[in-house]
Amino acid sequence: MSQTEVITVMQDAITTIITVAAPILIVAMVVGVIISIFQATTQINEQTLAFVPKIVAILIVILIFGGMMLTNLTEFAGRMFGYVDTMLR
Repeated sequence: MSQTEVITVMQDAITTIITVAAPILIVAMVVGVIISIFQATTQINEQTLAFVPKIVAILIVILIFGGMMLTNLTEFAGRMFGYVDTMLR
């Protein structure tokens, strides 16, 4: 396996990781900022107030984008098996 092939596989892996994780991370950050602003303005320091809405938002995002995430991961696994097949020949 040449250096170019390794770099291509690594770029593919990083791109797949970003596209799969981005929806969850973005929603978690946005909800966290909104809750932090709410806590700062009302001076409520309750840990469950930050935890529960994030979990609910992440579950909703997984319901909405779960198919896309699974498709991306399945296609990535197929490409990786294809790379293994080409290396063995």
